[in-house]
Amino acid sequence: MARSDYGYFTPIVTRWADCDAYGHVNNAQYYSYFDSALTTMLIDRGVLRSTDWDSIGLCIESQCQFHASLEFPARLDVAVRIGKLGGKSIRYELAIFEQGAEQPSATGYFVHVFVDPATRRPVELTPGQREAVADLVTG
Repeated sequence: MARSDYGYFTPIVTRWADCDAYGHVNNAQYYSYFDSALTTMLIDRGVLRSTDWDSIGLCIESQCQFHASLEFPARLDVAVRIGKLGGKSIRYELAIFEQGAEQPSATGYFVHVFVDPATRRPVELTPGQREAVADLVTG
């Protein structure tokens, strides 16, 4: 994976509190960075917190692979792309890059199934939701 394989980026700065006893960013923080970037993208694109749509995305699967350590202080770019845009679900693929780096320090994914907020039963993505992220779908 390279930086050019992704279409959406969120800057994040590591915090001293993100580090563990070994002096590097704790593995759990990578998921926090992924979640922050993904949620920012969904809000920016109007997929979340929109009064027009009556569904919410619930995470049913996630994964992270670690390629290189991160430390404090570091400026990061967390990248998002869509690996699969299904009828009721989206697989988001993410990568964490140190600013200026072409290769990621970590890669991973989340799968959201969109559900009715009251019944928690899966619902079809609306045309508006699909359009909002269509440019991020990979080949």
